[in-house]
Amino acid sequence: MKSPVRFILPLLLAIGALPAAAEQSKPVKPPNILFIIADQWRAQAFGFSGDPNVKTPHLDRLEKQSVNFTQAVAGMPVCSPTRATLLTGQRPQTHGIFLNDVPLNPNAVTLPKELKAGGYDTGCIGKWHIDGHGRTSYIPPERRQGFDYWKVLECTHDYNKSPYYADGPEKLMWDGYDAIAQTRDAQDYLKGHAKSEKPFLLWLAWGPPHNPYETAPAKYRAMYPPDKIVLRDNVPESDRAAARKDLAGYYAHCAALDDCMGELIATLKETGLDQNTILVFTSDHGDMIESQGQKRKQRPWEESARVPMLFRFPSTLGIKARRVEGTINSEDLMPTLLGLCGKPIPKTVEGFDFTGYLRGGADPSEGATIIRCTTPFGEYTRAQGGREYREVRSARYTYVRDLNGPWLLYDNEKDPLQLVNLVNKPAHAKLQAEQEALLKRKLAAQHDEFLPGPDYIAKWGYKVDATGTVRYKN
Repeated sequence: MKSPVRFILPLLLAIGALPAAAEQSKPVKPPNILFIIADQWRAQAFGFSGDPNVKTPHLDRLEKQSVNFTQAVAGMPVCSPTRATLLTGQRPQTHGIFLNDVPLNPNAVTLPKELKAGGYDTGCIGKWHIDGHGRTSYIPPERRQGFDYWKVLECTHDYNKSPYYADGPEKLMWDGYDAIAQTRDAQDYLKGHAKSEKPFLLWLAWGPPHNPYETAPAKYRAMYPPDKIVLRDNVPESDRAAARKDLAGYYAHCAALDDCMGELIATLKETGLDQNTILVFTSDHGDMIESQGQKRKQRPWEESARVPMLFRFPSTLGIKARRVEGTINSEDLMPTLLGLCGKPIPKTVEGFDFTGYLRGGADPSEGATIIRCTTPFGEYTRAQGGREYREVRSARYTYVRDLNGPWLLYDNEKDPLQLVNLVNKPAHAKLQAEQEALLKRKLAAQHDEFLPGPDYIAKWGYKVDATGTVRYKN
């Protein structure tokens, strides 16, 4: 007679394996996304970028834990166009937001709508600036582009008297410096979702370090005496005093936001959310702050067009922290985040999915991307030197054409401060011809005819003033 052990033991082992098998068959929860966007924070203004002035210890540590896209750009370096592009994965001439203070179509296909359809909770805190119905007006749910949790204002730069709206049309006020109060609210959101079965997208949009520069909390302003500021060598002598004054305040905002980032990172760790959350940090555009004798944004130079772009991934995704030179652009964020979350990419999207590149594959941009100004407006009027342009930028070169022909050509490797314009110099004729051909090829692929700004304004029916600006209501 055969021993019953021979029959009982396999049966017990099989029964014991059932819970493990059931656990393995349980669907894997998609990653959460914490997306943080600052306003006008240029790529150069971080400790990890080599700025000798600014103190950003939390972001410096985050950079070491992240994939840092060192060549990331804003495809149209001004506020509303970038924000609309980040949400839709479309370029400004497609979604129509190539000016500030015009409305994004409420029926647009957006990242929060797509993730919400895929089972995500969605939340938005802070600055919006794509509604176009007045900078302090209430934004009803049907114009929130798929976000449910909502503590938002269209736009303000009064960071210490900062209103917002939540569930209804009652105007509320952030307590004190708004970025700090918004960060605390984001922390509460994270804590409230720590045990949720549903993944989330939380979009946190800070207003600083956008000017006015002098309004950060006093303890941060005390960190940066103007006379101690070390300037970039591309600031003209005549502008150096103004640059030191502005940068002192700018860096104070940056230091305040760095502390906010430290609080958010601590909350992710305390709640365990860091184990399944993609943390993205970026900006909508940079700030010239007197480099090249220029102010603010919309310009084609590095200080305006380059943005920080950090992705910190949970270990479960198997993506290693490192610095990469892929030329990621604003329209690439939406498809890349959908790809990372295993969601389909809508046909409306024009940007590239960089998921494969993050895992070691080829750069889908082929190492170059397009930056544009469709029409100059606001602080970049024609009277101030503003002009339409198209720019092709790689890690090595920047080449810019305006409506009259070649305008700028820089070797970013040999001349990172862009002090020597190589355009129309005989010694660089071959390089210029190559960059012109690359620009034309890219524009053709994107169906960009490069028309004068008024043609696009007429197409979309916008009414602009003498500065080319759509007037807004406060």
